[in-house]
Parts: sequence; C-alpha cells; structure tokens
Amino acid sequence: MPEIRPFHAHLYRCIAEPTFADVLAPPYDVISSSHAETLAARHPNNVVRLILNREQGESGYARAGDLYRRWLFEGVCKVDSESALYLLEQRFTLDGTTLARRGVLARFRAEDPATGTIRPHEHTRREAREDRYKILKATRANFGPIFMMFPDPEAAFEGMTQAIFSSPPTTRFEDDEHVKHRLWRVTHGDRIADLQSLLAGVPAYIADGHHRHATALRYRDETGPDGAWTLGYFTPSGAPGLVVLPYHRILRGGLAFDAASAALQECCELTPSRDVRAAASAIARSSAPYAFAMANGAGRVVSAASGAEARRFLPDDAPECLRALDVFFLDRAVLPLLAGGGTIEYLHALEAVEALLAGDPKSLAFIMRATPIAQITAVADARESMPPKSTYFHPKLPSGLVIHPLVKANERNRAAHA
Repeated sequence: MPEIRPFHAHLYRCIAEPTFADVLAPPYDVISSSHAETLAARHPNNVVRLILNREQGESGYARAGDLYRRWLFEGVCKVDSESALYLLEQRFTLDGTTLARRGVLARFRAEDPATGTIRPHEHTRREAREDRYKILKATRANFGPIFMMFPDPEAAFEGMTQAIFSSPPTTRFEDDEHVKHRLWRVTHGDRIADLQSLLAGVPAYIADGHHRHATALRYRDETGPDGAWTLGYFTPSGAPGLVVLPYHRILRGGLAFDAASAALQECCELTPSRDVRAAASAIARSSAPYAFAMANGAGRVVSAASGAEARRFLPDDAPECLRALDVFFLDRAVLPLLAGGGTIEYLHALEAVEALLAGDPKSLAFIMRATPIAQITAVADARESMPPKSTYFHPKLPSGLVIHPLVKANERNRAAHA
C-alpha cells in the first residue's frame, strides 16, 4: 500500500571517493554530544552539522538551514541528474555470522496510521517531534530515511533486485562499526515499476523513524498534500539480515540487589549466572514466555524466567499483543516492585552496561532479550504502542547517504508523473 516514487536526490559530490564515509553520520537519535563533536571534527561537511542543533537555543536550526543552502550553492552537494530509486546493501558481522540487509531508498507518501498503510509501533515524544520539525523547516530536506519493513513471503524483492545487487555499485564504504555499505542507482522504468508494484500491495511497518514520520504528517497538514512526501527505506521483514537487538534497562535509585531479588521471586524463578554475558546467553536460549536478567556492579547476576501464569501480574485490560512482550512484563509487572522512586535509563550494548555497572555498583541492570519481528508487527497491526526503547534495529541507516529534497510547488506536476 505505500506509494513510492523515484526522485532527484541531493548527493555529496564525494560519493565515489574514499572519504565519503567521513561526511556521513548515524541517525540523529543515537548520536551522543561527544560523538557529534567527533563527527563534526572529522570533516567540515559532515552531515551531523545539518541533522542536529548543536547550539543553545533556536539559532542552531536556522544555522543548519543556511549551511545546507550554502553547500548546495558551493557544490558540496549536487542534484542527481536522473530521477532514481536507490538500492542499499549493508553487510555486517554479528556473533561471528556475516549477514546482509538489503532494501530500497525511495520517496514515499507519509500517511495517517488510521489508514493502515503505514503502521507504527511506538508513541512519539513532543520534544523530539518539535526538534525534527524545526530541522525540517530550516533545511527543507530529509537527511535520513524512515526505516520501514514490509511482508514479502515469496521473496519477490530478492528476485527482482538480484541482478542489480550482483552488478558493480555506484559507491561503497565502511562505517565506524565496520558495516560495509554498497549503493546502486535504479533508473530503469521497468525496474522502478516492479518495486512500486511490490510495495503497493502490502502494508509497511515503521522500524525506526517514528518521530520523522510524525514530522512529515505535520508538514503535510501545514503545507498541503505534497508535504507528505518524505524519504523511506524499505526492507523485507522476513529477510535474515533484518536484525533487532534489545535495549537493556538501568535502574538508578531503586532497591538493592538482595531486596530486588526477594521481590522478584514473587513472579519469577531466579537462577544465578556467572556474569552479564553468560546471563544474556542464557535468556536468549530460554523458551520461557518471559525472561530477562538482573545484575549489579558487584558482579552479582541472576537470570529470571516466568511462565504463562505470571500474566496475572499484568493489567487485565492489556491487549494480548502487549502481554506477550518481555519489555511490557518488565515495565508493568517487575519494575513497579523494584523502582522505589528510582529512574530508568536505556543502553543497547552489553559493553556499555558492563562499563556503567563498574562505575556505579548501586545501580541495577536488566538485560533483555531481543523482541521478535512478529511481536513488533502484531503490536502495529493492533494499533498499539510498545514501551519506550523496546527495539534496536541493527545496523543503523546512515544519514547523508541519499538526501531527499522536499517537494516544491513547481515540482508537483513532475512528481505526479514520475
């Protein structure tokens, strides 16, 4: 059901040069302040200067817009000579296995969730929506795509793109996390039509980019129907390269480990583990309806598992799609017993969890299992929302790889016939 179109992308002129990776950045919401400064120092034209307000107050938004227009004028970025879709392959290694995720970058029309065409699984936060809207208004461009997944049980996407992925790419580069990227331009009308037809017959689920989708809808509401056109990345939901990693929880200021363990025994069976990594492996293998691990900075770790009977600790009116989630069970049944007025933080890397515990022995870490794709789509199909930070799709899509200019009034007729 998503409507996709080719477009004249804005591209960095150094797209075919070895320094191309130096001008790109991860999505805005995974960039820490220190990492932003590192990226900005790496290259004077790094896209982080456009996707983040790195200044106090409102002036940073206007500065981002002015800077982008200057880059266009100076030729730092150029307009692609042909209207195109872009195929992207990201090849990476996870737990010793090499995987590849493939998808298509396209202009698409954002739609209200009520239509069922685009299906979110998260609530959005006002502050983040406002930040993204100010960047959009200032720059009139999308620098990173909304990450979408679509059902493709017959592997039609693989069949219609295999020849392209087997040909030499337009560009290739490796990012800081050693993910190897390859990008192809698709300009042939029949190939574009095949991809449009494939996506027109299925719903699309937002994996990452809920705030950017909400921003596109706001821009549409303020400027008219053409304001809904934005940048998307679409990948098959059943492909082996579509990887979801967990977000782990950090509880500061809650119960101490012994008191928390005693409270957990009301709803969970606890098993001591050697360390955080052993516990993470144990819960990943667990077939229990609910499983997680708890650790502190003194090296004490337990794995926790609960059977279906533990559902009695969840709200009676909670929909089945949410009651099936580890993160919902932790947030609604477990943390209320342990928080004691404490605060929750989120980390996706076990290395970061271990480092935090080493420096803060009083905090508790809750190590989570990854949320399966089927559970994510079930929540979206039911028009429900998962708890915050329930999923971490890996690897992240780079910002600045393909830049989508917003549709202007004088482009509307051309876009309608693209």
